Amino acid sequence: MNFFNLLKIAYRAIVRNKMRAGLTMLGIVIGIAAVITMVDLGQSSSLNINQQISQQGTNMVMVMRNFMRQGGVNIGSGSIQTLVVKDAIAIKEKVPHVEAVSPVVNASGQLVYGPNNWPGNIQGGDISFFSIRKYDVERGIQYSEEDVRAAAKVCLLGKTVIDNLFPNGEDPLGKTVRFGKIPFKVIGTLAAKGQNTMGQDQDDVVLAPYTTVQKRILAIPFIHTILISADDESNVQGVMDDVSSLMRVLHKTRAGEQDDFMVRSQQQMLQMMDSISGYVTLLVVLAALISLLVGGIGIMNIMYVTVTERIKEIGLRMAIGAKNRDILLQFLTESIILSLIGGIIGIFLGLFLSYTVLGLILHWPVVISVVAIICSFLGCAATGIFFGWYPAKKAASLDPITALRYE
Repeated sequence: MNFFNLLKIAYRAIVRNKMRAGLTMLGIVIGIAAVITMVDLGQSSSLNINQQISQQGTNMVMVMRNFMRQGGVNIGSGSIQTLVVKDAIAIKEKVPHVEAVSPVVNASGQLVYGPNNWPGNIQGGDISFFSIRKYDVERGIQYSEEDVRAAAKVCLLGKTVIDNLFPNGEDPLGKTVRFGKIPFKVIGTLAAKGQNTMGQDQDDVVLAPYTTVQKRILAIPFIHTILISADDESNVQGVMDDVSSLMRVLHKTRAGEQDDFMVRSQQQMLQMMDSISGYVTLLVVLAALISLLVGGIGIMNIMYVTVTERIKEIGLRMAIGAKNRDILLQFLTESIILSLIGGIIGIFLGLFLSYTVLGLILHWPVVISVVAIICSFLGCAATGIFFGWYPAKKAASLDPITALRYE
């Protein structure tokens, strides 16, 4: 029996039971669509995270207070007050391949303008803070070195803060807002950045000189963080190593003692987020493959029913000269065609869902995995062969006399 005759017989058998064939293919359709959508979702998520972290600067290094232990008990980092401005100055002067350094101090409180108020966060840095964190001034000006030296009560507002303090569209430039009891003159507004990878609103921020936040708001002699920008991404690890060595010298950390600081980079965060995204995608794809397995079992089940219904037909074919191999290929072809048709529909459905969910709903970059599409198509063929083999083998092994007598 030639290949075209096999296709013709398989086509007639499928068309004869359209509803049953459609329901049989449904599991394959859902499984393939889920696999493609989940793989695309994982890759798009990873790309979206990479883009957002890159917007903050992949060459950024952070020095933070460490979580200290006392008697084997983690006592947290809140009481650690060893990071000081001199550390930032020393890093700028002594560590090679450092482009910019900024001390950072944060404070939370109530922002007030007229009858409007908003619970906000004020971040204090020096003039390098803007370039390190990739903040752009939309209107107005940045604070200056003189403002930092004088601990001037000036600030720049993010879009979220502006929308809540000036809901009627009033121009915030030149206005005075209060942070707690401290008045700040608004000298600029920040360009919108949207949410970061953690879902935090990057526009819900007020920027001011770190000296102002440190002395006038918190009244503390130390700082919370030191932000560093390496001159090139390839030098980030070297900068981290040199900063760690310098900080141990500055803080007189002896061999074997725990550091009272942590040095982290955006690249480390990027690797961690990629790893998490990869594991989540893998788990979801495995769950989708279960649906594909269920679809394969459905094909096996329906092929058993088909063989039972067509025993007499099988006997007639054998009686007029069909060999066992011909019967085997006949039913195996039907199984493969069912799988491939379901797979093709599932691929198109998966692509549609990817474009709809990623592009129109989440507004993420749409990444289509060609590898996932090819593997899905090959997987469909493998599913048809694997789950259709046993029923086809059963049909081929029927005794022609017994088959002809079957009622």
